[in-house]
Amino acid sequence: MEFYQLTVRFFQNGGPFMYPIATVLVVGLAIAIERWLVLTRARFANRRAFDSAMALVRQKDFAGVISTGTQSNVPMSRIVAAGIARFAGNTRRDDIESAMEEGIMEALPRLERRTQYLATLANVATLLGLLGTIVGLISAFTAVADAAAAEKASMLSSSISVAMNTTAFGLISAIPLLLLHAVLQTKTTEIVDSFEMASVKVLNTLADVGALPAQTRMTD
Repeated sequence: MEFYQLTVRFFQNGGPFMYPIATVLVVGLAIAIERWLVLTRARFANRRAFDSAMALVRQKDFAGVISTGTQSNVPMSRIVAAGIARFAGNTRRDDIESAMEEGIMEALPRLERRTQYLATLANVATLLGLLGTIVGLISAFTAVADAAAAEKASMLSSSISVAMNTTAFGLISAIPLLLLHAVLQTKTTEIVDSFEMASVKVLNTLADVGALPAQTRMTD
């Protein structure tokens, strides 16, 4: 209860700039939660799709791989299907790999969507905090200029304390947003790396089942 009261008092004493900073924080947290859920679901969905596609590739059911990929919204299914579709009638490794890389490039914008906003929002929160401090100090010195001598020290101390709250809140908002941005970037990179690993494994599996010449085999 005491912590709640301190938080409310801290927010109230910060002045009007606390509200836009709070808005930035809420928007940033909403984006982070949405992206976290999307990336987590994508990770598991891609893993299941890859296992399913590879089982069909080992059985040389290439038509099944292509059919599943064209009907699926999972990037991994579409990437593998693109490679297998290019493979039909073509045993050049570079052409197959190029088709799957194209699928990776198509999937990347959806994975990175809105994540970059977190870094921007963190910077905005910091700048709003600094702006609130500057405006608060200007107001403080203006008020002190017209105050009685006995009241100047008290008013200046109180006003500076209030002005600093906005900087503190700006940093409190910016730091977790930057950390969340880094975490989401890492998750996105892991998914993209899994796509690239999948393309190598598809080529190796095609070579293992005799669909590609042995020299086209790549190292995992």
